[in-house]
Amino acid sequence: MSSLLTNESAMVALSTLRNINKNLASVQQEVSTGKTVSSARDNAAIWAVSTVMQSDVDGFQAISESLGLGSATVGVARSAAESITELLTEIKTLVVASQEENVDRAKIQADIDQLVGQIDTISASSQFNGLNLLVGTATSSFLASLNRAADGTVTASTIDVDAIDLTTATGLAAVAAIDVEADAAAALTSIETLIQVGIDAAAAFGSAQKRFDIQQEFVTTLMDAMKVGIGALTDADMEEASARLQSLQVQQQLGVQALAIANQQPQILLNLFR
Repeated sequence: MSSLLTNESAMVALSTLRNINKNLASVQQEVSTGKTVSSARDNAAIWAVSTVMQSDVDGFQAISESLGLGSATVGVARSAAESITELLTEIKTLVVASQEENVDRAKIQADIDQLVGQIDTISASSQFNGLNLLVGTATSSFLASLNRAADGTVTASTIDVDAIDLTTATGLAAVAAIDVEADAAAALTSIETLIQVGIDAAAAFGSAQKRFDIQQEFVTTLMDAMKVGIGALTDADMEEASARLQSLQVQQQLGVQALAIANQQPQILLNLFR
């Protein structure tokens, strides 16, 4: 039955065209954003997971910076400890020379005193961003990781580094007491122990710095893996989107044409009354 009041064909064509336009808008958004899920409206569950993962990636970026700061701080302490060890080795050379009876021990002691003063200069100035690991014995903590539990609870993990006092006032107090004029033999025994203190400190800082470097490399790898995971959840397949876009554009043209044909039906009915 043909009716002037109800054009069923036009209604069907219009409904089809609306669906095509809706799908076309969705595909165009995928093409413009590069994402199938760009908001909670697209897929609330996937969007929630990807947002949490992205927040973790941003957090690990800050952790990477913290690890870089820690590595630099420990690196300064390690270099300083190595320099102090070299100075202690020089002092040992002078102490060994003082073991001879026919040497001027006063001049040797003067050289030793200068080297001892240099040890204090190095230990006092070996700070990075205000933190000196060669003064005192305090423990410094550096953020190393964020651990997320299954229930969503997040806890921080740190790398702790103990300061090793290499000042001549406390940690290397025995070096300031070396006096080859008074007792050259005792000085030789003392310097051997002090050199080992410097070696142990440099080795400890070296091991800590290596741990920072390993953790920083792991964090970088972890961030890359998480970004890949986020992309797998939210990124659009551009080849598929391109094919769908072309298909929907053709459907849109056909839908417009079908609607135009359906809208002509009432005009055709006029011929029945001529």
